[in-house]
Amino acid sequence: MVKEILAISGKPGLYKLVSRGKNMLIVETLDEQRKRMPAYASDRVVSVADISIYTDDGEDTPLTKVFDSIKTIYEGKLVDINHKKAENDEIIAFFAKVLPNYDTDRVRVSDMRKVIAWYNILTAAGETNFIEETEADTKTDTEANDESKAE
Repeated sequence: MVKEILAISGKPGLYKLVSRGKNMLIVETLDEQRKRMPAYASDRVVSVADISIYTDDGEDTPLTKVFDSIKTIYEGKLVDINHKKAENDEIIAFFAKVLPNYDTDRVRVSDMRKVIAWYNILTAAGETNFIEETEADTKTDTEANDESKAE
């Protein structure tokens, strides 16, 4: 489901993919208005599932894992930090708790603010399944169930 959530460069918020046209995507805002609009090929459109955060160990952490970490810490509730008015130190402390090994040189406070805003948008819209099970995980679970039935 997260693969259908899009960020459009130059436009605030997140959008859900509704349909595809010839040279455009039809997207819908994730707020209460549910406004539909076209996103053209000239717009820079990125799936939230394809975004990652720089870390110190050289392995970038997918944004979906960061969202899942926030969900765990806040027990699925909205983040109580106002991403627009909070002090930089408060935002940095929050992000250090969520992703302790983030690259302090390459991840800016504005990026951290956007992560908080996007998490709140997704949670308010009811999109809380950030990490999807892969086929390998599903296959392993199925095999374990088959083994327990055989016994």
